[in-house]
Amino acid sequence: MVNTLELVLVLLAAAVLVVGLFRSVNLPPVLGYLLVGAAVGPHALDLMEDSGSARHLAEFGVVFLMFSIGLEFSLPRLFAMKHIVFGLGAAQVFGSIALTTLIVWALGLGLLPGFALGSILAMSSTAILSKLLADRLELESRHGRETIGVLLFQDIAVVPLLILIPALSQSGDALVSTLLLAAAKAAVMLALVLVYGQRLMRAWFTLVARRRSGELFMLNVLLITLGLAWLSELAGLSLALGAFLAGMLISETEYRYQVEEDIKPFRDVLLGLFFVTVGMFLDVGEIVLNLPAVLGMVGLLLALKFVVAAGASRALGATPGTAMRTGLWLCAGGEFGFVLISQIDGLELISPVLMQVTVAALVLSMLLAPLIVQVSDKLVMRFVASEWLLRSMELTRVAAQSMNTTGHIVICGYGRSGQHLARFLGEESVDYVALDLDPERVREARSAGETVVYGDAARHETLQAAGVARASAVVVSFSGVEAALRVIHHVRAIRPELPVIARALDEHELTKLSEAGADEVVTEAFEGSIMLASHALALIGVPINRVVRRVRAIRGERYALMRGIFHGATDAPEGPDMQQLRLHSVTVPAGAKAVGATIGELNLAAIEVSVSAVRRRNIRGLSPGPETRIVAGDVMVLLGAPANLELAEQRLLQGR
Repeated sequence: MVNTLELVLVLLAAAVLVVGLFRSVNLPPVLGYLLVGAAVGPHALDLMEDSGSARHLAEFGVVFLMFSIGLEFSLPRLFAMKHIVFGLGAAQVFGSIALTTLIVWALGLGLLPGFALGSILAMSSTAILSKLLADRLELESRHGRETIGVLLFQDIAVVPLLILIPALSQSGDALVSTLLLAAAKAAVMLALVLVYGQRLMRAWFTLVARRRSGELFMLNVLLITLGLAWLSELAGLSLALGAFLAGMLISETEYRYQVEEDIKPFRDVLLGLFFVTVGMFLDVGEIVLNLPAVLGMVGLLLALKFVVAAGASRALGATPGTAMRTGLWLCAGGEFGFVLISQIDGLELISPVLMQVTVAALVLSMLLAPLIVQVSDKLVMRFVASEWLLRSMELTRVAAQSMNTTGHIVICGYGRSGQHLARFLGEESVDYVALDLDPERVREARSAGETVVYGDAARHETLQAAGVARASAVVVSFSGVEAALRVIHHVRAIRPELPVIARALDEHELTKLSEAGADEVVTEAFEGSIMLASHALALIGVPINRVVRRVRAIRGERYALMRGIFHGATDAPEGPDMQQLRLHSVTVPAGAKAVGATIGELNLAAIEVSVSAVRRRNIRGLSPGPETRIVAGDVMVLLGAPANLELAEQRLLQGR
């Protein structure tokens, strides 16, 4: 029998390879974990004789997932979206479960298996859909709000389903009594949390935080999470419910964001292990033999959830186009379906063949989800006649606002930065047209007389309607880099010479936007530092004209002086897609290969590293030229990505 350490090593090695590959092609990592489980499981390579140890570890993944859901749970937010959450969300979940139950019952498989299968298929992917909404700047659109509201209800609904589904294997009388007892226990725990829990939790976390120990704070988070999960299980409920309540307790305190960051590594790793164990259910041979059934299940899943979500959205007053978009966004399966599958396994509610078909259908639907979202607009425009009229009206409103203006500025995004910019322009009597996707913000601003219209700045036709061909500049005031890149692309297609000013969060985004064609990129991190420095210099007596010249020089050189920072142990690690430029000091000792050579001869540019400064005899010289010759004892300050800095250091010291 494989011991636990060997088991974890096998799973980690496989997961690193496969998930890394999935990340590189922008596929959800959960699919990579499932593939790893299928490969090492008993139906394929059979590298593990017993998956019991892995399942035991994976339970903690679900615990930390539900804790994170509890942290995101906000009563004020829930109240603000109550009509969508408890209206559309409840209709989507209960409607999907009811229809699936009827179909399974009509096929002669029984009501309880139908309910279990419906619960699995009713869930959509919070991780995939929320990221797609954010990337496409559609969080504040009507279908975006509906999608988020439904996902929020699904997060809530999974808690009672985790209690309900394991009880379904009991006889009728025992089932009723079990459910009533579980409901009473859950109500008592919830009441205690809402009435007494938050004040006690805030006081306790304040006491721990005053010790100013990151280690103690982390230990306390683990204690609260696992302690409440254990108490919940001790009361006859699930571990997941206790973890969810623990997250709720902390969500309304000021320590929520710190807790969320601390718990994330545990959650991600253990949840990945959970999906690996789910993947062990997959029997590829069985799926191939039943491929028509798998494809039929995928088609049924997509069609059924689309009809339920779109129908419920339309019944609650949404336009046909919005209803169709909501249905398309929500029609695929989600990760909570696998969580519920883990509860069903071993209860004999669903036959092994149907279980294989269901898991395979969920995996395929999650692969299809980003593709469905990508073509959703085209499908809506193709099949909803009124959408053409609404789109035309939107463009007409934009065009009407900009029709009589020329030399104006097009502001893409009317959030905080866009509004501040508009006030500056108004003071200088400069005309502008602002585009925004938040209908409430647009309504409020228009009522106050602002020149703002509802429209997606990342669309070619919207920018044309806003008068980009007659504008004097375009300013991208939002911080979404992918949408900003689309704006720049469309502006360059309409009018290549038009100045584009974009907003960036850091130097990584600055590089991407500059390469895409932005004439100026205002980086928040750099500009904040510039303001701090200029105020400090002015207050210590440096002449203001010299400060202004210095600031202008830095901006004129596109922040070259400020590129890169020295990283320390307290800096957060960066992911593979966020390889920020950093500074690294290398002392060149006597005997090093670089001694006597010039910076140009070292050819560090070939490995994308530059020399930011050279410190010699305690004198620091900035921006040394390629003719600068290196002598023993020099300290070379290098600028580059971490991997390239290692190569540059080897070249300096060893000549290779």
